[in-house]
Amino acid sequence: MILFQYASDQSLMVYLSDSIDLATHHRVLKLLRLLEAGPIPGVRNLHPAYNSMLIVFDPVAQEHAEVERILAQYLDRLDTIALPQPRVIEIPVSYGGENGPDLNDVAEYHKMTPERVIELHSSAQYIVYFMGFVPGYAYLGGLPPELTTPRLKAPRKKVPKGSVAIGGSHTGVYSFETPGGWRLIGKTSLELFDPCSAELSRLAIGDLVRFVPAT
Repeated sequence: MILFQYASDQSLMVYLSDSIDLATHHRVLKLLRLLEAGPIPGVRNLHPAYNSMLIVFDPVAQEHAEVERILAQYLDRLDTIALPQPRVIEIPVSYGGENGPDLNDVAEYHKMTPERVIELHSSAQYIVYFMGFVPGYAYLGGLPPELTTPRLKAPRKKVPKGSVAIGGSHTGVYSFETPGGWRLIGKTSLELFDPCSAELSRLAIGDLVRFVPAT
């Protein structure tokens, strides 16, 4: 399923599927690589997400119909793109206690021990579906179904930087101190965003992530 939708007077949304899965993610990633290698004239920004991409363009230099026409040609080439092996990034985590104030609540919700929550969370391999919310924040897929947990009814006004959290069927790491409603189960000292580095963000779309319990 391919669907184009006008998002504003200077942006076009393209949906590559109506589901969130690894195959769709790879299609989004392939489209991103094609657009990075051969930019469309007048396009200012690309915003990939779970199963879509927002294309922001200069309305003086481009129009929706022309961007859509060119995108259709890129989409026809997706099956010709081979993605490289993804990087694997390990993130050390101190689980529970003051670092993970919601760990016990998550365990109680699922009728398991905190140790089992840690075991499940740290045994999975996660994929960076896309970056967003704040710089350096990665939306990670691959959370074990047993750990799917509702968000807090009332978000915290301040979530400490480095907090490792669960929200619904996803997990993530807060790269800055921000408000947030995900369940905090641990914390990492790893810097996820460095304005002085060339890449800025430690993680990138397509990376694989493993959480390693700190000793």
